[in-house]
Amino acid sequence: MALRTGLVYNEQMKNYSLLWDFPLCSIERPERLSASHEKLKYYGLLERCIPLSVREATEEELLLVHSLDYIEDVKSTVSMNVEELKTFSYNYNDVYFHPNSYHCAKVALGATLQLVDAVMLGKVRNGMALVRPPGHHSQKSKACGFCIFNNVAIAAKYAKEKYGAKRILIVDWDVHHGQGTQYTFEEDPGVLYFSWHRYENQQFWPNLKDSDYSAIGKGKGAGFNVNIPWNKTEMENVDYLAAFFYVLLPMAYEFNPELILVSAGFDTAIGDPEGEMCATPECFAHLTHLLMPLANGKLCVVLEGGYNLRSLSESVCMTVRALLGDPMPPLVGEIVPCVSAIESVQNVRAVHQPYWKFLKYQDVLINETQPKKQNFGFDENDSESSTEEKKVPTGSDVNQDFEEFMDSHMKKVLISAPAIRTAFAGCVEKLTKLDQCLKVEERKITIEEAGILCSAGDYTHPMVEHLLLSLGKIFPLIDKIMQREARNGIVVSSTQLAGVSAARYALRIGANRIFLLLLGEANIPIDIQEDEKILVLQINGKQDEKKLSKYYIPVCWEEDNEWDGDLLYSFCEVILPLAYGYRPELVILVVGSNIGIQANTIAHVTHLLQVLAQGRILVISQAYDIVETLLNSLIGDALSAMSSLDMKQENTQTLVKLRQELKKHWRLL
Repeated sequence: MALRTGLVYNEQMKNYSLLWDFPLCSIERPERLSASHEKLKYYGLLERCIPLSVREATEEELLLVHSLDYIEDVKSTVSMNVEELKTFSYNYNDVYFHPNSYHCAKVALGATLQLVDAVMLGKVRNGMALVRPPGHHSQKSKACGFCIFNNVAIAAKYAKEKYGAKRILIVDWDVHHGQGTQYTFEEDPGVLYFSWHRYENQQFWPNLKDSDYSAIGKGKGAGFNVNIPWNKTEMENVDYLAAFFYVLLPMAYEFNPELILVSAGFDTAIGDPEGEMCATPECFAHLTHLLMPLANGKLCVVLEGGYNLRSLSESVCMTVRALLGDPMPPLVGEIVPCVSAIESVQNVRAVHQPYWKFLKYQDVLINETQPKKQNFGFDENDSESSTEEKKVPTGSDVNQDFEEFMDSHMKKVLISAPAIRTAFAGCVEKLTKLDQCLKVEERKITIEEAGILCSAGDYTHPMVEHLLLSLGKIFPLIDKIMQREARNGIVVSSTQLAGVSAARYALRIGANRIFLLLLGEANIPIDIQEDEKILVLQINGKQDEKKLSKYYIPVCWEEDNEWDGDLLYSFCEVILPLAYGYRPELVILVVGSNIGIQANTIAHVTHLLQVLAQGRILVISQAYDIVETLLNSLIGDALSAMSSLDMKQENTQTLVKLRQELKKHWRLL
C-alpha cells in the first residue's frame, strides 16, 4: 500500500480508574480506550494498520519536560491507599491518582515515543497512539485535568533531541486548552503550537487569560503560539474548517515542519458532555487529510480527551481512515461559519500579522468579542447550501435520540473506497509506479459525438484533431471515476480545451456539480461561465475581470515567473472555501504548460483537492514532465516540502478583493 499507518495500543493503560466519588473526574474511564479499539476492530481498520509495541518511558525521557521532584511525587502514589491517593490528588486541579497511574502514565508516554520512533525512522508513514492518561494539561511540576505526564510535549522534545528535528508543529484540537504544552514551548521558535478550545471569555476551564488569542508566545517564541478561543458552544464542522483555512494551513506551510504531532482530543465532537460542540466524526478525517502533505507525511496522532464513547470511537476511526488514505466522506452541515468563529479567527490573524508572511498584506483588525458586534456582510441565520442536509443536533437535541442520529449519520458518511485508487490513459510507460495504477483503454471520439457536448465554434479550432485524441483518453477515465471503479485519474492532453469538454461529458453521464480548476490560459465558453452545474476557477488567466460571476471566477495575477506562494495562499483563502461551499461530485484539475508553478506545488494542490468529492479528481496536464510528480500525489505518496512560498502584494490584494466580491455568494469566504 502507498500508505503505511502505525497503531499503538495496549491493555495496560486501562488498568487504573477512579476509586472514590469525585464527579469532576468520573468521565475519564478505561472504556475510553476499549471502545475506540473495539470500533477500529469492528470496521476492519486494525488489520490494515501496522501494530507497534509499547514500552515504559524512562526517567530520562520524563525529565525532558517534568522536574525530578514531581516525578518522585508521582512515583510515591504506587504504594498509597485510597485516602492517601485522594489527599494527593486534591493537591492538583481536576485529576485523580490510582496505584497504577504512574505505570500507566509511563506506558502512555512510551507508546507515544514508540510512534515517533517508527515515523522518524520510516518504519511507518504516520500513525495513531491510543493512550491513557492524556497529557496536554500537565506541566513541569503539576498534574492537571486528568493528565500526569505531557505525552505530546515530551514527544516534541524527544524528536528534537534524538532526531535533530528543528521545526515541529503541534496541532491541539482538544476542546480544552493544552496550557501545559503551551507553557513548555512558549519561548521556543522551533515548535509551532496551535490550539483551538472552548474559552467563553475565560469562563470555561482552565479559565486562563493565557488561553486567549493574545497569548502568542514570548521572546524568540513570539508568533509561534496560536490560540483560537471559541467563545460559544455548538461549533460545527465549518467553524473548524475556517480555522484551518485562514490560520493553520498557510501558517503551517510557511513554518515548514519536519514532524507533526496532533493532540487529538475528541471532546470537540458532537455529543461530548465536556465540549458541547457539534463537529461530526468525519470532520476529523478532513482535518487529518489537510495536514498530511506537510512534513513529508510524518504525522503522529496522539489521543487526548473524548468522553462520549460513541462519538469518540467513531472519530478515532475516521481519523485512522484518513491516515490510511481512504477517500474523504461528505461533510455534513451548512458551509456557513458562525459570527463568533469569524471574530476569533480574525483576532488571531490580527495579533499574528507581524510574524507571518501570509498575513503581511492583509487588512486585519482586532474585534472585541461581543455578540454579533459585526455581521461581516451577512446575517448569521442567513445561509445557503448546495444540497439539503439533515440538521446536526445541537443543544438539548444532542441528548435526544443521539444513538439513533449517529447510526443514521454514520451510514451516510461511511463510504467504500474503489478497488483501484488511480487510473491513467495514454502513453506514459516511462513513469514509475504504474503497477499501482489501472491502465484504461482509449477509445475513438468522433466530431459528431464530441459535437453533442461542445459548441460548434470550438471545432473550428486548428487543434481539433488533438482535442479528439485527448477526449479519447479522458472520457474513459471519467467513466471509471464516476462508476467508482477508480478513485482518481491522470492524463496528458495537448490542449486545455479538453477540460471544458471533460466537464460537459461528466454532466452528461450523471454528475450534478463539477469543480473545474484551470491553471493557465484557456477560453471558457459563455454557456460554461453561466452554468451552475460547473464551478470554474481559472488562475493565471488574462481574462477580463468584469466577467466574474458566481460560477466563473478568473484570478488575474501580475505577470511573473513564480506563482507557487500565491497559488498556495489562494488555495487556503479562496479555492478550498469556495469548493467546500459548492460540494462538487467531481473535481477536474487542468494544468497548462509554462505556468510559473513548480510541479511539487501542484502536487500539494492535488493532494488538497482530494479532500473534495470523495477523492474523485481527474488531472489533465499539458506538460508531460510533471505527470510523475502529480501521479505520486494521486496514489498517496509523501510529498516533499514546497521550496518557494513568496507572495506578491499585488496578487494578495487581488485575492482580498475577490473574496470581498464573492462572499455574498460563498459564505465560507
